[in-house]
Amino acid sequence: MLEIQNLSKTYGRHAALRDVSLTAGEGEVFGLLGPNGAGKTTLLRILATLLRPTSGTASVAGHDVTREPEAVRRVIGVVNGGMGLPARLTGREVLRSFAGFYGMTRAQADTRIAELDAALDLGRTLDTRAGEYSTGMKQKVVIARAVIHDPQVLVLDEAASGLDIFARRTLLDFVAAARRPGRLTLYSTHVMSEAEEVCDRVAILHQGELVTAGTIPDILARTGERNLERAFFALVRGMDGEAARAS
Repeated sequence: MLEIQNLSKTYGRHAALRDVSLTAGEGEVFGLLGPNGAGKTTLLRILATLLRPTSGTASVAGHDVTREPEAVRRVIGVVNGGMGLPARLTGREVLRSFAGFYGMTRAQADTRIAELDAALDLGRTLDTRAGEYSTGMKQKVVIARAVIHDPQVLVLDEAASGLDIFARRTLLDFVAAARRPGRLTLYSTHVMSEAEEVCDRVAILHQGELVTAGTIPDILARTGERNLERAFFALVRGMDGEAARAS
């Protein structure tokens, strides 16, 4: 479902990504972990065809992100923390509109909206104008909009940012329920407890480089730490120490 080979992205002298290689398969929730500036969003924007890599290759559900961007866009859904909604439209109107972009009939759209209402507890967001939403209400509709067409690959970039405890729980439960054959969820976060709960495997990025990738039990065993946050710091500090010695 995801193949990344030697992917790099530079801006002048600054390398946002350096020679990253990863694979992820169907049925997985795959985590991208790291602090702000680690390269997570750059990587996801390349996979969503919003940025072109400087070098290397990436394919999503068998489609090359550089050579087949339209095919990639048809099979992905993207959510990040900064997406907006038309203030004058209700949630139902937003979702019907996006369903139309994917060639769905009104009946198909309404059936799918009912499914998403059950999965995301959309409730009164469906018939309330977006301009009246709380942050949690808004993010629920943004997520529903991203998956209205049941994409093969769902990209969640810090999607829980700013959510209250109830909306965050709904999101995490939705991510766990989305794990099924023929589907892949990419879950980017700097909150390690979220990754421990929902991710099958994770990749840790630091300063644009891939530190490690694997299952959480494997990473804990490798570092000798008792949780992912401690393992993350152990790996990143080790990487920084090697860089300092090399310089």
